[in-house]
Amino acid sequence: MSGIHEECGVFGVYSSVTRDVAATVYYGLFALQHRGQESCGIVVNDDGVFTAFKDTGLVNDVFTPSVMESLGEGKLAVGHCRYGTTGNSDRNNAQPLLVNHIKGKMALAHNGNLVNSAELREELELQGSIFHTTTDSEVISYIITKERISSGSIEEAVNKAMYRLKGAYSLVVMSPTKLIAARDEHGFRPLCYGITPGGDYVVASESCALAAVGATMERDLLPGEILVFDKNGVRSINDHCGVCEPSLCVFEYIYFARPDSVIEGSSVHNARVRAGAFLALEHPVQADVVVGVPDSGIDAAIGFARQSGIPYGIGLIKNRYIARTFISPGQKSREDKVRIKMNPVCSTVKDKRVVLIDDSIVRGTTCARIVGLLREAGAKEIHLRISAPPFLNPCYYGTDIDSRDNLIACHNTVEEIAKIVGADSLGYLSVDNVTKLTDNPCHKGYCSACFDGRYPTEIPQKANKNRFEQKLSERSKTE
Repeated sequence: MSGIHEECGVFGVYSSVTRDVAATVYYGLFALQHRGQESCGIVVNDDGVFTAFKDTGLVNDVFTPSVMESLGEGKLAVGHCRYGTTGNSDRNNAQPLLVNHIKGKMALAHNGNLVNSAELREELELQGSIFHTTTDSEVISYIITKERISSGSIEEAVNKAMYRLKGAYSLVVMSPTKLIAARDEHGFRPLCYGITPGGDYVVASESCALAAVGATMERDLLPGEILVFDKNGVRSINDHCGVCEPSLCVFEYIYFARPDSVIEGSSVHNARVRAGAFLALEHPVQADVVVGVPDSGIDAAIGFARQSGIPYGIGLIKNRYIARTFISPGQKSREDKVRIKMNPVCSTVKDKRVVLIDDSIVRGTTCARIVGLLREAGAKEIHLRISAPPFLNPCYYGTDIDSRDNLIACHNTVEEIAKIVGADSLGYLSVDNVTKLTDNPCHKGYCSACFDGRYPTEIPQKANKNRFEQKLSERSKTE
């Protein structure tokens, strides 16, 4: 497992007039950059003419002024920023995917992971399909395209395809005249839409991206819902709604989403503050200051401080110009980045008993380094508190944890982990409280399988990140 990754960000816009929709997508992807930093892409639709650009790198590096100008104007556009939970990190796997078929064109952006992609891909290959990427997103595009050949509309094709797709998928699909948004029957990954003051419809993985383009959020898509945006406005297809128990990934609230986003009616910031309050109740400690690990540990640290009465202090400063180490593709790279990513504030922690709040421990490497930084800065005691339960199981729905091998909690007790990372004590948020983080009484269910092993779907037999690359390698040896 080369690295534990997040998933992706999807964005789409439908305008009634021809304009610079690429700029809208650009700002939307910029707001979703935290969801994917490997590659990004934008496809603009001008009266059925699709213009695309995608490459590896960050949004502001890939989409230079000259590239943005080359995309031109249009009425529809889709965008994507990627972290590869299936397939290698190269330009070929960048999205959105473009498909030309006998009935027209399609562009597709996907967030999530299918659990039956290996079976579907093998079936399609036996029927003569030729794949250009090693992602399950291309599998989705083929299934929709096959259904489109025998369907009267793109939305009908998406509807039929959803009967075959199993697992996590939040989709934005663009045809020559329509924008389609679809969310899997479990609702694993977030997807919402809003309206700009000018009347454009905007679809995004998170509400923070709607705000970034001046759109007012209307609502989240329901699990299993399809929304169609065209010249007649917006309409809903709910044939797949209510067939499964809702299973939104609870780690969206703990780590993935931006704190200013609202998912399923609940503020991400408030959920993290509640996590910190629960931690203070579950694992109280005598200390002088509460410090949060930037960025996703800060909200929980505020909650811990409020609940415990221990003062909150800024004990770590983050370099804003370096990406998250949690998702860096290689152990040496992660260690190097930790060294330049954060600096302790000595005046906050020197000679103090410190409560250090972080969102998770995966391997323990980054956590140990941060504890070491605080020790070097003069902290007298360090009591580590984690605003998530221990990672004990692989994820099959879009978080790149495909094995238990490198999960520190699978091989060590809590006391042993504390010693490994150099903390005086360690406390995790309980599984019971992790599902109580939101204050929305209408929300009914979460997926917490990476913590408790209760998977909402069947467990796939082939789940490793590079399963399609490995299959190609095996074939080449026999040919």
